[in-house]
Amino acid sequence: MISEQVRLGKTDCLLQSGMLLANMTSFRVGGPAEWFVAPRKLEELQASVEWAKNRGMPVTLLGAGSNLLISDRGLPGLVIHTHHFQQLQFDAATGQVVAGAGKSIPRLAWQAADLGWQGLEWAVGIPGTVGGAVVMNAGAHSECTADYLVEVQTLSSDGTIEILKPQDLGYAYRTSALQGSDRLVTQATFQLKPGADPAQVRALTQDHRNHRLTTQPYHLPSCGSVFRNPLPKTAGWLIEQTGLKGYQIGGAKVAERHANFILNCSGATASDIFQLIHYIQQQVERQWSLLLRPEVKILGEFEAVD
Repeated sequence: MISEQVRLGKTDCLLQSGMLLANMTSFRVGGPAEWFVAPRKLEELQASVEWAKNRGMPVTLLGAGSNLLISDRGLPGLVIHTHHFQQLQFDAATGQVVAGAGKSIPRLAWQAADLGWQGLEWAVGIPGTVGGAVVMNAGAHSECTADYLVEVQTLSSDGTIEILKPQDLGYAYRTSALQGSDRLVTQATFQLKPGADPAQVRALTQDHRNHRLTTQPYHLPSCGSVFRNPLPKTAGWLIEQTGLKGYQIGGAKVAERHANFILNCSGATASDIFQLIHYIQQQVERQWSLLLRPEVKILGEFEAVD
């Protein structure tokens, strides 16, 4: 429940205290933000970051909330929601597309396909935004964000806007130097291949989407893949071979269809999910002497798990 609203400087942007975050995450769990704002333009985003900095508050950027586990206690500081950053520009002369950080990756994949632009067919099943994909180096079908990124615009906590190239971002499997940094992604530019038959690009995009829908559970709230794959093995295979499919703590359950998914199947709390993540790690490490690393970003305070 929102308890207070404050106007951000001379803008029309409102800062709100006590905003519940559960409905902004794909897990459908999480407590309130100490302060919350949803800026509509870069100047408001800069003012939001400056407001938090002047008060010594941490800043958390929230996009689609598809790769997050937020504590039941909520988050301290300022949570900035980027869903208004939806700008999109296709440049036929260069084959480049510029997309705002809040732009849905699946929606971008379909828009590129409708134009006959090749390159993002694999991204149709990524349940997130451009900003999240850039930070996490999201990928599927042996392709990833880093393969197509030209540059990214970021905003630092001191208000500095920078243009960074892929070589600046320390890209590796499902990670980048942006994780844990004070840089907030505002937009990204991708290099695609225009000129193909839109029907063919749409068909391949649909094939990738169908593969996701038939191999992964989307009927209940989840965050997508919970753990990074410890290549050459996959996390799902290790969890399944450990006998954990269907294992449940509270309302959180290891999916039967794909063991690297945790489902909110009956009013799970963030604590239920957090405990299940640790239980999976313990059991897999006990059997395989291998510690699974979470792909989901865990935010806020949780009770320690033995």
